[in-house]
Amino acid sequence: MGLGFDPDTDVPNLSGKVILITGGTSGIGKTTILELSKHNPEHIYFTGRNEKSAAQVISQCATPSNVTFLPCELDNLASIRDAAAKFHHNRLDIFIANAGILAVPPGLTKDGYEIQFGTNHVGNTALLLRLLPIMLRTAKELPDADVRYVTVTSLGYYTRPLNGIDFDGLKSEQDNLLLGKWARYGQSKLANLLLARELGKRYPQITSVAVHPGVVKTEMITGLGLFDRILIFFNAPLGMLTPREGAYNTLWAATSGEVRGKINDKTALFEPIGVPHSGDAKCRSDELAKRLWEWTVKEVGVEVE
Repeated sequence: MGLGFDPDTDVPNLSGKVILITGGTSGIGKTTILELSKHNPEHIYFTGRNEKSAAQVISQCATPSNVTFLPCELDNLASIRDAAAKFHHNRLDIFIANAGILAVPPGLTKDGYEIQFGTNHVGNTALLLRLLPIMLRTAKELPDADVRYVTVTSLGYYTRPLNGIDFDGLKSEQDNLLLGKWARYGQSKLANLLLARELGKRYPQITSVAVHPGVVKTEMITGLGLFDRILIFFNAPLGMLTPREGAYNTLWAATSGEVRGKINDKTALFEPIGVPHSGDAKCRSDELAKRLWEWTVKEVGVEVE
């Protein structure tokens, strides 16, 4: 996995930086918050559902007074709108789209989208689009700004449908897809990749990347059924990573000075730490990325200049 990265020494001083992380009450998200908090950011916002867990995360941060929890259900556009309204800084340097769900049974979000796509892609992107004007203003008005978008995706994108994203079925449970819940998961993870590439193309002043954390031992995986856990273990022959190790790639992408120099037209994501991965043809499809962006902006109802 390339564990030569050490957050204690390799994450720079984050003085003045304002950071937002989705899904920060457990797992990789929680660890990412705790690690970033050690490096003196001006403020960290994070989203989640569980206020008790959020309070525990804040209490463990280096400077708890500089951390704010935004209650937010990423399967509910109204909840996302309310969370965005509670963001009270006039700058946003780093947006980390970490929240996600894995291989869940068929279902729909509150707004009628397939549950994995609606949470992993629509939810994260809806919050991004509402805060994107602040990110763009940060990049424009602060001469030393280094604004970044980091999305946590997965090599599991390869279980996607053959056409990449089944747009016609996104407002259904899509229980007819070959590979079932894994196809729905792969579709959502492909969307994470494409969104990051399209964002960077439309707004080159933002460093936009996708990262694969590795196979990490979190409740998301340990809570799966036996067959699914066997499938996961097959993809991690050397064993699963700890949540701290799983956060390394995110931390590198969010803070390292070498990230922008490694991005090119063939880069879809980074895995392991700092290593470009081109993905398959769908990952690099400009046509698919453009269609996804336009579909998402229309569905979310937030147009950004």
